[in-house]
Amino acid sequence: MSKFDVLTVGNAIVDILARCDDSFLTENGIIKGAMNLIDAERAELLYSKMGPAVEASGGSAGNTAAGIASLGGKAAYFGKVAEDQLGAIFQHDIRAQGVHYQTKPEGAHPPTARSMIFVTADGERSMNTYLGACVDLGPEHVEPDVVAQSAVTYFEGYLWDPPRAKEAILDCARIAHENGREVSMTLSDPFCVGRYRAEFLDLMRSGTVDIVFANKQEVLSLYETEDFDLALTKIAADCKLAAVTLSEEGAIIVRGDERVKIDAFAIPELVDTTGAGDLFASGFLVGYTQGRTLADCGKLGCLSAAIVIQQIGPRPMQSLKDAATREGLL
Repeated sequence: MSKFDVLTVGNAIVDILARCDDSFLTENGIIKGAMNLIDAERAELLYSKMGPAVEASGGSAGNTAAGIASLGGKAAYFGKVAEDQLGAIFQHDIRAQGVHYQTKPEGAHPPTARSMIFVTADGERSMNTYLGACVDLGPEHVEPDVVAQSAVTYFEGYLWDPPRAKEAILDCARIAHENGREVSMTLSDPFCVGRYRAEFLDLMRSGTVDIVFANKQEVLSLYETEDFDLALTKIAADCKLAAVTLSEEGAIIVRGDERVKIDAFAIPELVDTTGAGDLFASGFLVGYTQGRTLADCGKLGCLSAAIVIQQIGPRPMQSLKDAATREGLL
């Protein structure tokens, strides 16, 4: 038996969310629907131009950990913050969700990472992220006993941007596999895939990563093709299991020659897509670590994503476990 269902590793970020129109994105050189890495100066500039904003702890893997805990799963998290106000917010929020989090902050510089997220009327989010303290995450922040006691270790592709985080992830993968555990990653963003395509493919083909999460655009980018069926065939050959989200069309799970299509849950209103993929991974991994069928894992993922996109912010404001129980999924 494992102490934790899932350990997630990622950039510890506080999200600052505000609504805007498409012209604002164009005028400020923001790529719609992508995660754009920015420096401290641009972070200050964009913050000065934002309208009324909401602060919420985020970071892809942190959101997934929070979702797992909301579903009643046992979650742990590795991620680096600074000794500052945003760092205190992040630590409070993730622990309040019931996630094991013991990565110690070290000083106030560089400051805790923040992502200015501009949400347009169609619910699409455009992220502008200053990594700050995230770049200091390294092997010394790995807690070997936590990795060894986690059924699945899950990390975000965004971690390939801070250089020392790669070493930490490879350490986690080694410890996990030595203890008979599995390793999972999310491809995170088509532009992230473009930066690290060869390395991501090597992680999969070498067996360092067992389970891959991606959306349709990311898997097409990974294989540099517009043929989705071909991309699915290739990813099925390159990893043990892949879950590909398709927005309003649901998701498709591939394992070897097996393909399982999952329908999306109908929602009354799309508010904000921030965290949709993160929460899909939460639901899927809770089902997976409980030994459920791929179809049920996918349904749990789609339900979790459907709930989070009906609110502002990437972490569930209601009990996902209660929602899943009402749907007969838990």
